[in-house]
Amino acid sequence: MRVLVTGAYGFIGAHIVAALTAAGHEVICAVRGARIDARFPGLWAIACDMAHDVRSEDWLPRLAGVEAMVNCAGILRERGADTYLAIHEQAPQALFRACLQAGVRRVIQVSALGHADDGEFIASKHRGDAALMALELDWLVLRPSLVYSARGSYGGSSLLRGLAGLPGLLPLPGRGGQPLQPIAAEDIGTTVVAALAKPRVTRDVLELVGPDVLSLRDYLLAWRRWLGFGRAYTLAVPTPLVRLTCVLGEHLGNGPLGNTMARMLERGNVGTADASARLRERLGLVPRSLRRALAEAPSHVQDRWHARLYFCLPLLRVSMALLWIGSGVIGWLTPVADVVAAAPGSSLSAGSLLGLAHITASADLLLGALCLLRWRPRLVLGLMLAMLLGYTFAIGIAWPVHWLDPFGGLLKNLPLIAVLAILLVTEERR
Repeated sequence: MRVLVTGAYGFIGAHIVAALTAAGHEVICAVRGARIDARFPGLWAIACDMAHDVRSEDWLPRLAGVEAMVNCAGILRERGADTYLAIHEQAPQALFRACLQAGVRRVIQVSALGHADDGEFIASKHRGDAALMALELDWLVLRPSLVYSARGSYGGSSLLRGLAGLPGLLPLPGRGGQPLQPIAAEDIGTTVVAALAKPRVTRDVLELVGPDVLSLRDYLLAWRRWLGFGRAYTLAVPTPLVRLTCVLGEHLGNGPLGNTMARMLERGNVGTADASARLRERLGLVPRSLRRALAEAPSHVQDRWHARLYFCLPLLRVSMALLWIGSGVIGWLTPVADVVAAAPGSSLSAGSLLGLAHITASADLLLGALCLLRWRPRLVLGLMLAMLLGYTFAIGIAWPVHWLDPFGGLLKNLPLIAVLAILLVTEERR
């Protein structure tokens, strides 16, 4: 069966694409820019933009020859044109109407488990679900709980792994008693494959949850054991402090720490009492427990690196940004006599040397600020690395006496070059 998948390169979408491919389906990945993901080199990708493709006419040409459609597109937070209204409502509604016009009757919507008062993320998802339910299509809405995978993580699942991997300490929002019913991403992929194999299972809403209800504390401890880390001191974090941290994350960061995560950490995330029974009855599926899923995929050293680096890398990035800003400020405040003394034997005039110092100081300030704001991080980090290499080799060649500086000013650039290289190669989001 030829299946169009939107949001195909996302955390959930990638697992669905993998499951569909393993089941022998022909998958078309509808993604921004029609880029070919290195994880799926043999698949067909077509361009779409959920932020702007809000008319059915935008989608009709993409549905030629398509027999089923799976919508996995979603965002945890709004950013620029990527709004809940566009991504969760307008674009999906346009796509659903296009499916009706093109005769693509089988439509599977991957939504989210929760209540509308949990926030606009859930509310907009459910409004998109309602729009699909109003159409004469063979629709099926899937609402997964907290999604994880032992073979990788992204967004909120990475944040929780990072918490589980903190050295000697396990911070728990409140007391960590929030109920969760986590489900493996691989089992969501299996569910979509089963749904396509059973076309009579239609016009229904299925909650995708694991068989066990766990507290957040037990969930994090399970991951900590799986990672191979020792016992940790549990620290109850007061709810007001958790809320404040999430508010700051919402406005100052672009990761998963925000209002959506705050509500999940406060209220928990579980299905109705008959959710598992309905999934078994309708599709013949029984998702694995967290314990079984982790036992089937033992952790590796890379998993431990990722968990421990989750909070270290942002700290490293911020420290580098502050170093660049500090360097720029010092460059502007350094007296001309000190600038001249730092360039012994130079043929440039004092004014020229001061001007050069101010130019490089301004570049330091700009790059440091952009790094702190995470504006096009790869470009900024690359420019910072290029500047540092330029400083090191130009000064080292023109004034080699600086290699013998008793405070090691020039020598300290060497580990900084390594740090920037590490930040560059770990910048990939997925």
